Amino acid sequence: MTDAIPVKEKNDLRELAGLFLKLGFTAFGGPAAHIAMMRQEVVIKREWLTEQHFLDLIGATNLIPGPNSTEMAIHIGQERGGWRGLLITGACFIMPAVLITGCFAALYKIYGQLPQVQPFIYGIKPAIIAVIIAAIYPLAKKSLQTVELGIIGLAALLLSLWGVSEIVVLFGAGFVALGLAAIRLRRSQNLQSFLPIAFLHTTDARFFSASNVSLFLSFLKIGAILYGSGYVLFAFLDAELVARGVISHRQLIDAIAVGQFTPGPVFSSVTFIGYQVNGISGAVVSTIGIFLPSFLFVALLNPLVRKMRGSKLLAAFLNAVNVASIALILVVCFQLGKDSLTNWREITIAVCSAIILFRFKQLNSAFIVLGGALAGYLLLLI
Repeated sequence: MTDAIPVKEKNDLRELAGLFLKLGFTAFGGPAAHIAMMRQEVVIKREWLTEQHFLDLIGATNLIPGPNSTEMAIHIGQERGGWRGLLITGACFIMPAVLITGCFAALYKIYGQLPQVQPFIYGIKPAIIAVIIAAIYPLAKKSLQTVELGIIGLAALLLSLWGVSEIVVLFGAGFVALGLAAIRLRRSQNLQSFLPIAFLHTTDARFFSASNVSLFLSFLKIGAILYGSGYVLFAFLDAELVARGVISHRQLIDAIAVGQFTPGPVFSSVTFIGYQVNGISGAVVSTIGIFLPSFLFVALLNPLVRKMRGSKLLAAFLNAVNVASIALILVVCFQLGKDSLTNWREITIAVCSAIILFRFKQLNSAFIVLGGALAGYLLLLI
């Protein structure tokens, strides 16, 4: 007998693949912007998830290592299509960035420099700030359910601005709320373990060369322990690769640049690095290594999110983590604004983009990003 897939499930998987391929090609601007685009597609447009559950998944992705937007894509895939959906959404979201980065890596290997793309991305960051604000506003309203959560969120925001580690802010908020909830309940409850962490790595001598094995294990380790933004990734890469002489500091800087101006997850920068070290095979094993832990962590965590929501104590923990996650996104937005809104052109693009998004809530964010790029290019001609 064959394990036939029902027609409805096939259609769901095709829709998942199409959606996340589109997002993979159009999601510029980092995890906060990617998550904003996902919310518009799966909560507002398709109603696959409720606002609350989407918010819970954001909180869950912040509790585990790895790239948040990629893990959100994987969560959504598992919610919609089980393990097949998990694999399809993750692969479709990652693949465009990997392919584009691979092309840049090949050109860089031949010519020793990156093409000039600044005129085309000048207006993207201001537009992305508007995208993030438009998405974060309803999520913030949903997450601030009580005065207590408002105080926790404000504390998380201030601590994050002060430079406290993201993971300390998130778990600190969760455990404070957990303690307060336990006091209110005045009785002990058995806490379920909600963060099982395990990862698997295998090497096949027939497929990997010695240098590829080293690349794979280096990136697997980073993917399994890295919390925080892409900038934290670059600090790891500096310590793991530049300090050991695997790549030069210039190559790392160029890899960062590629990760910033290509769509999709910034972790695709490792594809660029792997290609410089060992060609196509190096790019492949590096990409697999950095993203593999995310698939495993999400597969383990996803079934527990709804159970956490069903427990009063763990729901309090999750609510506080959600509020802290929103605070962290606001800090990212503030930092982007501080760096990007430096003249009248950029401010004009950001304000106009925000007005359009708040006025036309069903409008696809990709059009805002593309419109921002075009507006930025035209305004530079003035």
